[in-house]
Amino acid sequence: MTDTLSIYLVQMNPTVGAIAANTDLIKAAYGRGSNAGADLVLTPELSVAGYPLEDLVLKPFFVRTAMRAVDELAALTAGDGKPGLIIGSPWFDGEVLHNAVLLLEDGEISAIRYKHDLPNYGVFDEKRVFKPGAPSVPMEFRGFLLGVMICEDMWYPTIAKNLKDHGADILLVPTCSPFELDKHPERQVHARNRVDETGLPLVFCNEMSGQDELVFEGGSFVMNADGSVPVQMEFWAEAELRTEWTRAGKGLECTTSYQAPTPDHYTSMYQAMVLGLKDYVHKNRFPGVILGLSGGIDSALSAAVAVDALGPDKVHCVMMPSRYTSGESLGDAEDCAKALGVQYDVIAIKPGVEAFDEMLADVFKGTKADTTEENIQSRLRGLVLMSLSNKFGKMVLTTGNKSEMSVGYATLYGDMCGGYSVLKDVYKLDVFALSRWRNENVPVGALGPSGEVIPENIITKPPTAELREDQKDEDSLPPYEALDDMLRCLVDEEMSVDEIIERGHSASEVARIEHLLYIAEYKRRQSPPGVKITRKNFGRDRRYPITNGFRSARRTE
Repeated sequence: MTDTLSIYLVQMNPTVGAIAANTDLIKAAYGRGSNAGADLVLTPELSVAGYPLEDLVLKPFFVRTAMRAVDELAALTAGDGKPGLIIGSPWFDGEVLHNAVLLLEDGEISAIRYKHDLPNYGVFDEKRVFKPGAPSVPMEFRGFLLGVMICEDMWYPTIAKNLKDHGADILLVPTCSPFELDKHPERQVHARNRVDETGLPLVFCNEMSGQDELVFEGGSFVMNADGSVPVQMEFWAEAELRTEWTRAGKGLECTTSYQAPTPDHYTSMYQAMVLGLKDYVHKNRFPGVILGLSGGIDSALSAAVAVDALGPDKVHCVMMPSRYTSGESLGDAEDCAKALGVQYDVIAIKPGVEAFDEMLADVFKGTKADTTEENIQSRLRGLVLMSLSNKFGKMVLTTGNKSEMSVGYATLYGDMCGGYSVLKDVYKLDVFALSRWRNENVPVGALGPSGEVIPENIITKPPTAELREDQKDEDSLPPYEALDDMLRCLVDEEMSVDEIIERGHSASEVARIEHLLYIAEYKRRQSPPGVKITRKNFGRDRRYPITNGFRSARRTE
């Protein structure tokens, strides 16, 4: 009986749909694993095709292309001394489509297993496109029985128990587990439950990538049968590691020791925004981004994230002052641009506002100025940014945060105009905290400068849209300490108005915020994608009807 096994973990960054490019990534990683003397190379879930595939996987030609790539990869394993390779791909079993993991060795596909527990909640829609497989049994590999659980299969005891009952020596979990705050400890709880139930060690191999609104932070790990974690791989970085295994006593034990640091709360939030934007821009082949730099904190933090993700040469900031823009904001925006080292232009919108005033004078005659005139300013700024985008090719980055988007404190076709939003799932209080964090830290892999990149005055001054004289956010909204707490309760926790009132908020204020949340749904449906940070982001996580007559504040219902 073989007593040792070497497993090479590949924490890779595939691109959804880029089968040829993903295959090349796997080939390169396989080569490094082979050179490292590994027996087996393990890649994440759906590594050939990317994740999530959504309706792309409903194209039969796409699936067959992925299946041909699997045959190409299998050929790599032919020859004496070549390691085995575990990959993930969509797979037809007859006419039935599965989310599959395949073991390749000796130049062929030696085993196929299908995902059994298909997630269908939050950001997941796998039951819509895949069929579940039968409970998995182990794969035989060089004297070992490998028990494969594909991502969600680890979340429940069924598959682990079945693998144990069929003699598995180890549990392997190729996965694409999306990031959200405090998700990693939850993964390890589920892993420990499966280890405790089976007495088997476990390998969790996650990808590290950005895909539209989702990011995958890596953080692959190994858990021995006693619940210890001898290997914790890097977060927020592509990484590969050879792990060594020995039969000891009753089963396999990992003898490799490797501990990458686990990032804290704000480090993870910031790195998620950087990765999401970086991969969105690069994978969609934009030459960079352009954004409005107002002198406010949201645009300043967005600019800092963009510089860290793409480099200052790929970021173009534009200040677009109106008659209401203060000298303080002009100075703050310029100071921020200089600190970040970006291209910075000032394009006044006053002539455009005057032109619209003249154009609309007859039809607006006899009416009082209101939010209509304020929104014209915002929409002119959107027009300027989109014009620059069309001319020079850079994508417009929007700068609104989750607090504003929750209550509709944003202008459709104005400041909502753009291709991507890094703050879409970040509440306003966290915007302040992240700005202070960035001034004190340079994230690993960041392309921006160290030191104070967001001027202190931007962080400390009262937030304002500057669309009318002496305007402040708190003219229209509760203080952010109260607003963010109410919104977390309504959006993230799905609490009722009565439950939120018990936390000390006034009944009228909670009812007003709930109403604003619901009536802003039509705006959010037209907003750009943004990085998922919390349990409930505005996008794939939260799908509310636009036409919605329900209000929990109504006591007559």
